[in-house]
Amino acid sequence: MTLHEKASFEVADFDVPTGREEEWRFTPLRRLRGLHNGKAQADGKVLLEADAAPEVTVEQVGRDDARLGTAYTPSDRVSAQAWASFTQATVVTVPKETVASRPTILRLRGEDASAAAFGHTTVIVEPFAEATVVLAHRGPATYADNVEFVVGDGARLSVISLQDWADDAVHVSHQHARLGRDARFVSHNVSLGGDLVRISPSVSFDAPGGDAELYGVYFVDGGQHLEHRLLVDHAQPRCRSRVDYRGALQDRDAHAVWIGDVIIRAEAEGTDTYELNRNLVLTDGTRVDSVPNLEILTGEVAGAGHASASGRLDDEHLFYLQARGITRDDARRMIVRGYLGQLIERIEVEEIRAGVEAAIEAELDRGARDGARDKEAGSQGAGER
Repeated sequence: MTLHEKASFEVADFDVPTGREEEWRFTPLRRLRGLHNGKAQADGKVLLEADAAPEVTVEQVGRDDARLGTAYTPSDRVSAQAWASFTQATVVTVPKETVASRPTILRLRGEDASAAAFGHTTVIVEPFAEATVVLAHRGPATYADNVEFVVGDGARLSVISLQDWADDAVHVSHQHARLGRDARFVSHNVSLGGDLVRISPSVSFDAPGGDAELYGVYFVDGGQHLEHRLLVDHAQPRCRSRVDYRGALQDRDAHAVWIGDVIIRAEAEGTDTYELNRNLVLTDGTRVDSVPNLEILTGEVAGAGHASASGRLDDEHLFYLQARGITRDDARRMIVRGYLGQLIERIEVEEIRAGVEAAIEAELDRGARDGARDKEAGSQGAGER
């Protein structure tokens, strides 16, 4: 079976999901607030504040702008609904042979989760240009959007997408990168906040020599559903891709989903690809679904592989640290920091990297407090008996 073949700008071309479909079976549809079935009223707002590098242009354009929709065609009903419903789009342009002197930051802030909002962003990096773009999502919202990254021949683009929504937010996003000859694309998806967040990063190659690296960090609390569904479509020879997503989960009903799809088509000889997902379970009552899929349609590959691992904190590691005078809580922190820190340190924007580190620390603090409170309550209950 070939993965992800259906694409259309028409909402009606996609059936309303029931939850029995492979692409929807892990997502709690009842929590999508109608984004998937047309019942969401598009009268909400997600406000944009752009802080662009001086060499970079950021424009607000109408639906009729010819640059929109050139790199990505919606691949599911929510994506098609987002395309049909947005009224204004953001276009970021990095001119040919330009090296941006600092990151361009797009801050998207929701104000109300009771009404839906839809958005569209297109980032164009012209040939031999280089830039870093940050998408920072915050506040309460019910939001669906499509993001296109058009990376020209010999160009370089680094993207950091931070999902730090309020606790009641729902966000469904498709982020697609189309790479030209010898182009390089690096993305970091960091998902921390929100009630339900489903991010679908994808990459396609237009010419040989493309290089894509997709990294992700997520920390899932009780009741949260954080889902990442990746697709790397190798349809050109001699392209490279690497995927590494890591998450931590704590508290009851924390649910992490990672789906990693890689296609190596018959014409993509010399492909070099590897994908990895790891999940660290910190408490009982959590759930992890991790599914790597690799479809190879040619025998002429340079390398292809995938791996997935989910498990609890290693008792031997904890014992080793505690035997050297480190408390259990501090030992737990050190392990989680090291485990996620290998990817966090790759984030090149210091402001974002520091913010993510602080957020992880806050999550660990809360987990330690909750654990201590539960332990105390258990001790009191045992005493009363």
